[in-house]
Amino acid sequence: MLLIGCGPNDNFQLSKQIIESPDAPAAIGPYSQAVKVGNTLYCSGQIAIDPKSGELVTESIEAETRQVLENLGAVLKAAGMDFSDVVRATVFMSDMENYQRINAIYGEYFTENPPARAAVQVANLPRYVNVEISCIAVKAN
Repeated sequence: MLLIGCGPNDNFQLSKQIIESPDAPAAIGPYSQAVKVGNTLYCSGQIAIDPKSGELVTESIEAETRQVLENLGAVLKAAGMDFSDVVRATVFMSDMENYQRINAIYGEYFTENPPARAAVQVANLPRYVNVEISCIAVKAN
């Protein structure tokens, strides 16, 4: 698939590359772990599935958040990126009461120049998890 620029003077094409990592859980629906277009990576939401066992990590909200971010890191790595390349993240949580605890773990992964972010409480998440995180990353030239 090719994406074509929309501006009146844009005369270029960018290819769409599907990114998959064996070190992150396989998609549980009809979507890709990530899609790369040019130097921009669009990562699907990750939940706390241990990619080795296929089981949910449920010991604590901290353990769940850490697994989510490890999964996201594996997808970023498969695209040749890391957390420093993330420019936008969205954190979905089932209970805003967990915000500070999720934020503490999140801060361990985004230590310098953190990305723009939204944190949203939702009624429910896939497999009834407590947290899901998606992101957009850009690799500087």
